Amino acid sequence: QSSALMITLMVMAIGVFSAFILHDLKRVKDGQETNYITATLGVYLSIYNVFQSLLALLGIFGGSSD
Repeated sequence: QSSALMITLMVMAIGVFSAFILHDLKRVKDGQETNYITATLGVYLSIYNVFQSLLALLGIFGGSSD
């Protein structure tokens, strides 16, 4: 069963990793990040974590009640 704590943690994870995405993209845009492989990897991992948290949330709300 889903708990309020699990839902809260998933929502917080989505917020934190979304902020990481924005921060990484701002660093690339402003020219502060010169190693594009590291920047790409950071953005990719943040997007992956947001996607994983969204899937967990949808799994919590979309599951059948047995």
